[in-house]
Amino acid sequence: MQKILITGGSGLIGKAITQLLEEQGKEVAWLSRNPEKYAQKAYYWDPVQYKIDQESLYWAEGIIHLAGEGVADKRWTESRKKDILESRVKSSRLLFEELEKVKDKPKAFVSSSAVGYYGFDTGDKLIYEGEPPGRDFLAKVVKEWESEVEKIQEIKIRTVIFRTGIVLAKDGGALKEMLKPPVAAPLGSGRQYMSWIHLQDLARMFIFALENHGLSGIYNAVGPVPVTNSVLTERAASFKDKPFVKIGVPAFALKLLLGEMAQMVLGGNRVSSEKIEGTGFKFNYGDLNQALQQIFH
Repeated sequence: MQKILITGGSGLIGKAITQLLEEQGKEVAWLSRNPEKYAQKAYYWDPVQYKIDQESLYWAEGIIHLAGEGVADKRWTESRKKDILESRVKSSRLLFEELEKVKDKPKAFVSSSAVGYYGFDTGDKLIYEGEPPGRDFLAKVVKEWESEVEKIQEIKIRTVIFRTGIVLAKDGGALKEMLKPPVAAPLGSGRQYMSWIHLQDLARMFIFALENHGLSGIYNAVGPVPVTNSVLTERAASFKDKPFVKIGVPAFALKLLLGEMAQMVLGGNRVSSEKIEGTGFKFNYGDLNQALQQIFH
């Protein structure tokens, strides 16, 4: 597979995947509402308006689908929640409907999803792919998103869905937010589990799924050793030489600050990576200290 089309290519994960693919000599194009804005080869689409340059789907041998409004970017008003849901559902539906018309279809379709599927808080229980969905807003979003993506399998395109955990990276994602305040502190009790994955491992996992014909269906995209919020915050602070206090930011303060979104950081999931590891995928940064060492040094 030499020609890979990426939706959401300009985001943190999309850029990391693009760089790895290009290092391997692959051609990469993005689907974008503003294709002229990027140096990257890009085709026009607007999922909200249900428009796409059909040429992109004839060009692509494989597709990576990451598009969706940022879940943690803004406070969850009703209209923001609608954008979060529709950006994922409509973009996936548009791709399915347009791919159906393409005679020589791409060989593989790899989509992002989220461990939010399992619900905001599943406690200490180790969670596998077969668990039922949660009942909160994000779980509902992920469930609808996945059911749109799964239709692509029906048109004879091998489809893989990755339920992504908390992505650790230097220039964005959770770490940047956690280490913003002058002093790092756990959120709420700090005992909630965070199923994290290093950005480079996640990017490699997407490419592994494109190239590995034996992969289809749903996999958790998390590292092998989930840790509590308190442990992750303390270790990240020490690698960043930042002071850490053990007293957690109170739940009520987070609720005032973030509204409904606070449930996302106060809850947690301890998610298993066993299924993806069973396919032969190997983590380069499976240990938290290794991951943080690479990010901060």
